[in-house]
Parts: sequence; C-alpha cells; structure tokens
Amino acid sequence: MVISRRRALAGTLGLLLGSACRRESPAAPKTKLPVVGLLDAGERLEWWAAFRDELRDLGYVEDRDIVFATRFAGGKFERLPALTQELVRLKVAVIATGGVAAVQEARRATAEIPIVMATGDDPVKLGLVSSLSHPGGNVTGVTSLSAGLPGKRLEVLRTCLPTLSRLAVLWDRENVGSVAIMRDLEPAARAADIHLEDEGIRTLAGLPAAFESMRRKRAQAVFVIGSPRFFPERARIAELIVMHKLPSMHGTPEYVQAGGLLSYSPSYPHLFRAAALYVDKILRGASPSELPIGEPNRFVLAVNLKTAKSIELTVPRPLVLLADEVIE
Repeated sequence: MVISRRRALAGTLGLLLGSACRRESPAAPKTKLPVVGLLDAGERLEWWAAFRDELRDLGYVEDRDIVFATRFAGGKFERLPALTQELVRLKVAVIATGGVAAVQEARRATAEIPIVMATGDDPVKLGLVSSLSHPGGNVTGVTSLSAGLPGKRLEVLRTCLPTLSRLAVLWDRENVGSVAIMRDLEPAARAADIHLEDEGIRTLAGLPAAFESMRRKRAQAVFVIGSPRFFPERARIAELIVMHKLPSMHGTPEYVQAGGLLSYSPSYPHLFRAAALYVDKILRGASPSELPIGEPNRFVLAVNLKTAKSIELTVPRPLVLLADEVIE
C-alpha cells in the first residue's frame, strides 16, 4: 500500500515560473499546427504524461492546437542520433528532452530549433548554455540536479545506518547523466567520511556480478544512480537488493515502488510540468535564449517499509513521518 503525503521536504532555488504562470488560452489554431518533439533516451511515460497534462491545462488540445512527435529510445542510446534527426527533418517547433543524453544529442543536431530540457545536469557544465540566467542559445528549460542533493541523500541513508562507512555505487557507465551524478557524489561522500565502492557497469548483464562484488567488498548499502537503461529494470535491481539484504538509496520514487528502500529526489512530474510552461512561452514567440534555466524546488522522500522488513532493517519512525510516500 502506498501512502502519499504530497509534502515537499526541502527546496533549493525556485523554478523559473515567473511570467510562465497560467495565461489565456492559446490563440486560434493556425492552418498548420505546431509540432512538439518529445525526445528521451528512456521511456519515462508517467513523466511525459505530466508534461502533456500541463499543456492541456494551458488550453492546448492535441490535434486541434498542437501535435506531438514522440521519439523514445527505450534505453538504447545508440538510437538517439537517428531519432533526433527525424525530429529535425520534421521541422518541429520545439524539442522537449528528458535526460542529459537527449538534450546533448538535440543540441548537436540543431542550433536553430528551440530545445526545452525537462531534466538533466547543469547545462552550464555541459556547455549547452552561457549561464543559467541568460542561456544565450537555443537551449532552456529545467535541470533535475541541485546543489547539495548527493549529500542530502547520504544524510537520509545514514539516518537508517548511522555507522555507514562503506557504500557501493551502482551506476551506468554508458549514460552521461550517471557520470555527472557520480562526479557530484564523490566529494559528498568524502565530506561524510564514507568510502565508495565503484560498481559501474556497461551492460545490464553485469548486474548480478556487480552485486556479488558488493558482497565480497562487504558494502553496507548501495547507492543506485538511475539511468534510462536502469529504469525498466528497477524491479530486477530491487530483487537483487533484497537478495543481498542491502539498504538502498535511489534517485526517484519509482525504484522504491519497485522494491528499493529509499529515494530522495526532485518531483519529476513537477519538473516536466514546468518544462511544458517553457514550451508554451516559446510557442507564443519567446526566445529560448532569454528564458532562464529553472532548478528544482519540490522534493520527494519515499520509503519502502516492506523492503525494510525483508532486509531486516528498522527505519526510524521520524524518517517515516517525514516521508511523502510510504510503502507498507
């Protein structure tokens, strides 16, 4: 059973919604409807549903005011270049992207079509924009990473494991977004005096071996860095976590719903809704170069008490009370 409290735990900087708040319904449809390309290395359908819902709330009716061209790679990164070129050939009005790999591929493919990030690492670090406040090119939108997030996740995990000193990190070496998170996690772990055991894999076939390695190295817990390839395998990852009785920290509630122990993350549906506001502004004539990049301001803590029981771990009651989502 999932109990949702729908309460934000913390916030960093506010999302740029400013003048992107609700406005009048879109203008009467033109003869040729604007096409919005949806590009994702994975297939995070629930998040894209939130994006579509927000545009619907803004007054856009599909096939009356707007058309969607969906190009999802299903975790196969090698498909992204061809899928992106399809959107460019369609001359879409804007490309909305989910994840670092998608926005990087879109930017390589076009410097003309506006690109709206729904998730991703700091676009300044990625070389996609000049600054968060003045992007200066054809990329804008929202990031899903915020300052201090890796440290906060370690803090939450240590609430359950006060003596945590050896932490395995399961991550996808083929996903550029995972590389960025790993880069941010390392200094946070050093500051917390936690030794990281690198269990990065290049293929999903390496999952069982990675968990065997964690057992041999006597890891006390596992920090799972999500990726488009891991997302559809989250139930399998959870089975391995329970089998090896490892407390786990994840990047989205979906992993906890599948059987992981904990997650602390931005609200991804909220980010995708925010990205839809950017698309609305661009369709109305705004330039992406002048739309500041937004950052998360709504976070979600999820706890799976069923998994805690399976791995013989007691989750402190105060943490359960703080959680936005509890699975029992």
